[in-house]
Parts: sequence; structure tokens; C-alpha cells
Amino acid sequence: MIGRIRGLLLEKTPPRLLVDCQGVGYEIEASMATIWTLPEVGQEVTLHTQLMVREDAHLLFGFATVAERRLFQSLLKVNGVGARMALTILSGIQPDEFAVCIQRGDTARLTGLPGIGKKTAERLIIEMRDRVGDWAAAGDAVFTAPPGQYIPDPVADAVSGLIALGYKPQEASRLVHAVDSGGKTSEALIREVLRSLAKS
Repeated sequence: MIGRIRGLLLEKTPPRLLVDCQGVGYEIEASMATIWTLPEVGQEVTLHTQLMVREDAHLLFGFATVAERRLFQSLLKVNGVGARMALTILSGIQPDEFAVCIQRGDTARLTGLPGIGKKTAERLIIEMRDRVGDWAAAGDAVFTAPPGQYIPDPVADAVSGLIALGYKPQEASRLVHAVDSGGKTSEALIREVLRSLAKS
């Protein structure tokens, strides 16, 4: 089991990362919440990881905090929630806020997340209510955007990132072009899109 990786960040193309660890390049999938905390390409990063072994692939997921990884692991235990949906949830809501939504039975907030319908939201509340008590007290979740860096086409990268999170291509393009893209990184654009959806 690979539980933690520290190395050089070689690529950052949401939702995928490439981290060089002693000469081995690890392809890692991460939520936007984790990607926003990362430094610029070329700097050292440390990620808590979760390895998933399937018949057709070995998938490695990375998280900025232990709390985020714990939530990811718990989400996978919910009927009908796979790794892709779990990453989408983590991209749109912080672990402590998710815990509050579950405890309060806030289906409206949960259905505001991409790909989460009413039935899935209700299933999350029912199956996870007993698991979220200590997440808010984890105390290690920090979700702040890193300093900006130059990306050749942040709008296209943001659209690709939203598609990877489950949005249809036309919808992803519409959402990204609806926000002010001037001088923003792809991570910042995706974050603004998700924030605007959460408020709507």
C-alpha cells in the first residue's frame, strides 16, 4: 500500500498530477481542493495517498490532508459512489462542511454538487451520518489557493478539469466562459465555477 508520497511536482493538469519520487514518476488523481493547495510545478509536494487496485488498472489518488483522504475512503463505502464521484464531492465541498451537511440532512447543499442527485444525496445522509462525527475536529484541512503560475491555456485546462469531474463538454465550456477568466489559472477558474454553482 502506498500511503504517502513526497517528491517533485512535474505536472499539474487537473485532476491529474505527476510527481517524481526518487526517479519514479507517479501519476496521481486529486480533487480540486487538493490541487488548489499545491505549489508551482517544479517544487516539492507531500501527498497522503490511496491506492486502488482493479483488474484493469492500479489507480493512485492524492490528498492534501488526512481528513480529505478519510472522507474519500468513507465515500467509497457508500452504495453507488465510486472514485470519480468521490473526487467530485471533495472538489466541491470541504470535509468539515460535508460533515455538517450530513448531520443536518442538508440535501439542498449536496445536490448542488455536480453529479449528485436527490437520491444520491439522501443515500449519503443515511449511510454516512454515523461516520462523520469527528471530521470537523480533524483540524488539518486547509483549502487555500496557491500563488498563481503561468499556464498556456487556463481556460481549456479548466474545461478539461470540469469534464474530468463529470460535467458534459458543452456544459463545462459554458460554465468556464461564464466567469471572468482574465489572468486566472485553471485551478482558480474551476474554483470560481464551483463556488458560483454552490451559491445558485
